Parts: sequence; C-alpha cells; structure tokens
Amino acid sequence: MAPQARRIHARSGEIWSIAEEVPVEIGFNGKAWSVMLATPSELEDLAIGLALTEGVIASGTEIEAVEIKAYPEGISADIRVAADAIIEARRGRRTLSGRTGCGLCGIESLAALHTPKHRRTATGTPPDKAVKHAFSTLAAHQPLNRQTHSVHAAAWCTMEGDILSVREDVGRHNALDKLAGHLLRGGEIAEPGFVLMSSRCSFELIFKAARIGASAIACLSAPTGRAIDLAEALDLAILARGPGGSVIRFEAEANS
Repeated sequence: MAPQARRIHARSGEIWSIAEEVPVEIGFNGKAWSVMLATPSELEDLAIGLALTEGVIASGTEIEAVEIKAYPEGISADIRVAADAIIEARRGRRTLSGRTGCGLCGIESLAALHTPKHRRTATGTPPDKAVKHAFSTLAAHQPLNRQTHSVHAAAWCTMEGDILSVREDVGRHNALDKLAGHLLRGGEIAEPGFVLMSSRCSFELIFKAARIGASAIACLSAPTGRAIDLAEALDLAILARGPGGSVIRFEAEANS
C-alpha cells in the first residue's frame, strides 16, 4: 500500500510531511465504476462508503469482500457483491473520474441531483454543548493532519459530543465516504449521532450525511445556500462553529 505521507526538505531547510493523493479505482465484481484521487488509507471504507452514499448499494449486507490491489498507476478497490444488490440506475450516474475537491464529478445531468428523501434516526439535534465539545477534541483524533497540516477529517459523534470514529483524507468528500464505510462495516450505521467535519459545509456533504442517518452535520464554516435548502428537505440540521467558539444553526427561510 502506498504511504499516506512523504517527508521532504523545504527550501527553508525544514523537513515537512506531505500528504499523498493517489488514483483509486473503485469497481464492482471486476468492472470499474469510478476513479477517485484519495489518501491511500482505509480504502475498503472508501469503496463501501462511496457506494452507499451514491446510492449504488442500499446496505452492506450483500458485500462479500473488497479486494485491494496496488499498481504503478494507482490502487484498485473491487467490491465483491451479489449482482442483484447493485442499483444499476445509480451506478450509471458516476462514470467519470472524481477529483479530491469535486463532489459532483460523473453526474450526467441536473436531474440526477434530485433524489428521494432519505430516512434518518429520529433523535433530534445535538445541543450546543455537545457540538462545542466535539469541535474542541477533534484535533486529538487527526494524526495525519498533525503530520501534514493538509487533510480533512470526518468524525462520527454521539449526541453528547463524544467522538467515536474519525477518518482522514485529502478530500473532504472522501473523508466522509470513509467514515460511512467504516460505520456500515461496523454495524453502527443506525446508531444515533451526528457528523463533524473539519471543512466547510457544501451541498454534496448533505447527501452523504443523510445517507448514514446523521441527525446533524457540524462544520467549521457556514454552508452554501443550496446546502441549506437540501438539508431542510432531508430534515438534517446544519451547525457551524461561530465567533468565539459559539454554535450557529442554519435553516432555510420560509418563502414570503
């Protein structure tokens, strides 16, 4: 497996740890589906999580294995799954390569952005105290970021704000997909909790958080308008860290 980071000499004479991003081909039963640029770690989680959040699989119960292979050009992650468990209409909507900063690569049309409302665990939203606690402890769960100062984290938190699981990646979408795959593989996908991100909140992250049943998504910065509209439609709360460590809650305004 490729290393997650490399050490280089900067022109200032300092030694820096630099995060790696490699092409990762994700496929089903030997047939390629998508190529992502990602940090080469927890690739089984990434493959399963992307398949789940893109709606290609409904659950992980049909997955037999994920086969990881390294090549000079990159890494492949092949999901072995019963053919009738693949939702072909969703698989066909991601046929292009995905860059680390892009969450809509491969979408064939604007119509593909409209999906049915996802169900989530009816747990309410976490209190401000819980969100503040989660933000204050996130850095301690980011070992790769401590080395490189350049990767995102997605964390799964209890409703009290305790961080249970974290995944890191150069791409914020990848980090959340890795987290989704980890939760699915561990049987924690239906547990009450919320997603914490070390990034801004964008439209695509709302889809992914809703897919894993989060009660809320908390991010470091304010969301986009489209993210707010989608979150309201999916009954997902958006929280952000405000001035002085405060918690800001966003919801769409009613049309006048």
